[in-house]
Amino acid sequence: MKKFILFTYLTIFYSAVIVNAQARKEIVIATKNVSVILTIGANNRVYQSYLGKRFVNQDDDRLIPGGKHEAYITGGMEDLLQPAIRLTHSDGNPSLELQYVSHDAKNLDDNVSETNILLQDPKYPVQVILHYQAFNKEDIIKSWTEIRNNEKGEITLDDYASSMLHFEAKDYWLTQFHGDWASEMKMQESKLTSGVKEIDSKLGTRADMYQTPVFFLALNKPADETTGELIAGTLAWTGNFKFHFEIDERNALRVISGINPYASAYKLKKGETFITPAFIFTYSTTGKGEASRNLHKWARNYGVLDGNKPRLTLLNNWEATHVNFDEKELVNLFDDATKLGTDLFLLDDGWFGNKYPRNNDKAGLGDWQENKSKLPNGIGYLVKQAEAKGLKFGIWLEPEMVNPKSELYEQHPDWILKLSNRNENYQRNQLVLDLTNPKVADYVYHVVVDMLVKNPGLAYIKWDCNRSMTNAWSPYLKDRQSALYVDYTLSLYKILDRIRQKYPHLPIMLCSGGGGRTDYGALKYFTEFWPSDDTDPLERLYIQWGYSNFFPALTISSHVTSWGKQSIKFRTDVAMMDKLGYDIKVSKMTDEEVKFSKQAVKNYNRLNNTIWFGDLYRIVSPYEENRMVVMYVNEEKSKAVLFNYNLNTRYKEVLNRVRLQGLDSHKQYKVEETNLVPGTKSNLAENGHVFSGDYLMTMGLNLTPGKLIPLTSMVIEISAAN
Repeated sequence: MKKFILFTYLTIFYSAVIVNAQARKEIVIATKNVSVILTIGANNRVYQSYLGKRFVNQDDDRLIPGGKHEAYITGGMEDLLQPAIRLTHSDGNPSLELQYVSHDAKNLDDNVSETNILLQDPKYPVQVILHYQAFNKEDIIKSWTEIRNNEKGEITLDDYASSMLHFEAKDYWLTQFHGDWASEMKMQESKLTSGVKEIDSKLGTRADMYQTPVFFLALNKPADETTGELIAGTLAWTGNFKFHFEIDERNALRVISGINPYASAYKLKKGETFITPAFIFTYSTTGKGEASRNLHKWARNYGVLDGNKPRLTLLNNWEATHVNFDEKELVNLFDDATKLGTDLFLLDDGWFGNKYPRNNDKAGLGDWQENKSKLPNGIGYLVKQAEAKGLKFGIWLEPEMVNPKSELYEQHPDWILKLSNRNENYQRNQLVLDLTNPKVADYVYHVVVDMLVKNPGLAYIKWDCNRSMTNAWSPYLKDRQSALYVDYTLSLYKILDRIRQKYPHLPIMLCSGGGGRTDYGALKYFTEFWPSDDTDPLERLYIQWGYSNFFPALTISSHVTSWGKQSIKFRTDVAMMDKLGYDIKVSKMTDEEVKFSKQAVKNYNRLNNTIWFGDLYRIVSPYEENRMVVMYVNEEKSKAVLFNYNLNTRYKEVLNRVRLQGLDSHKQYKVEETNLVPGTKSNLAENGHVFSGDYLMTMGLNLTPGKLIPLTSMVIEISAAN
């Protein structure tokens, strides 16, 4: 009898759930494996009911209980914690309620769908549109918000997030990435506790020098590379950002992502619209590795300029000459590039300025004319000389900046961000130009475009930005100073848009003094970025490991330099893990080092398609062992490249066999060490042997045969034998 009563009760309960689900309005945003389900409550507000693994049976969506967490919580109402949006109406009222009006969903193509949800305050003509794009194959969701002021007067946005997500789990584990100049992208994991945790930036231009706008959030327990439920998130914004994590009294977590509202209250006049940057995220039940691969695929297809096209291998002159060179010396350096077999020669800082020549970092920024004593025949001559030797030619620019010792500073003191009644504050002896001023923005655009028009053979630009904003005040904005941080970034995007309309495929590196700008807001205009000025290969392994969590290999510029005391092989093997380049004085290299490097470039040219476009598997973390192992596998699973790096290993330390990942269990693979120093043989016991993918992923390889030597490396080519 009791069993019958219980059965009857459950039948009635689930029937009620199904009837309720059928009656309510449901909005589903879904990819191949991930779904977000929103529901409209009885109060006409939108709630997040679900975020997680997509159900095999889509009808099961209807069984999910209605949400209790509002999808985009407003300020000034009944919620007691941090809202996603907070504004002040034209009559001074600081409250906002957003009710559902309508939504539409459409397929943009056979892979991308877009859902737009219109919300409006019932008392005020303020509208908010929640935008979602779902990238089916990549399992990526991109969300952003549009805020419209239809009031008769001006409203002030105090908070204006791109995204708000809710989670209910036993525990929450946050992985964040922090650092400083030359020590970027340090990985740190911590358990979130009740209250608030924020990751943010207030630096203006080099906005992620200290904190990077990326994170992993694991649910219930820490995730590793292959196990654990988590989301990976990043904000497509090159300015100040903020991630807000807040656990409430019921242990529910809200995650708010967007522009940092610090000192950035944003005013909207009647009829104006503000569009936030996109928050990009993926969900994984199989650890960080899968989340990274999702982001990499999305980035190559949608997030990075020409993400599915080859990159150039370059030689930079910076370490060879710094700013002290002349035309003849540069032309001679072209021979060094041809010795190595690189595609391009990059002329770095120091080529410009006449009244105030750029002979150090104290003068010349802003005066972008060739220095007549260094380059009497101009850039065009260098382009032709490079082309005659089979090289492309590129050049360094820092167009957003100015030295006080420059003609530009003398002629246009009102073009500079600085406080009029206080001393100027310098970083690297320079100041920031006021890009919010249309005249300044037009000037920056013409610095780049006029140079390319004058020198049509220029094939590459390195775009630098070597300081953040301090003591900043805009003469142009006058009484709208709180718009400075936001409008600067928006103006930068408009400049880049104009440049890309004229030169849609010109390779440009996003430098920013190292890892000061690494985000998908900028990368849609750039082909790659400079992750750090620290090129010591040991340090670089940690830096490159960090960036690899969110950015594909072809975006991460990694150069062989003279930093560190490691062998040329170790330095080269580290750089080959990403987008290989050189910044080294070739004349100081031995004949054996030059011979090895030339062969290494040939090896890289053979392997780079797998490295650039393959799936990345991070197998052994340098944070967990005294070594690092990663491998790339192409889409067909016919080719893989494995990188093994021994770090500061200790005497008699034991490193176990390494199980490979990502191969086809049924295929046979030949294992061959490549990138060997001429005249040496591989120590790999399995070198030249053929194994099944199943064996390699189950039994693995012994990557430390014989005596364990610190700071040594292997590059192993794995090719399908059938």
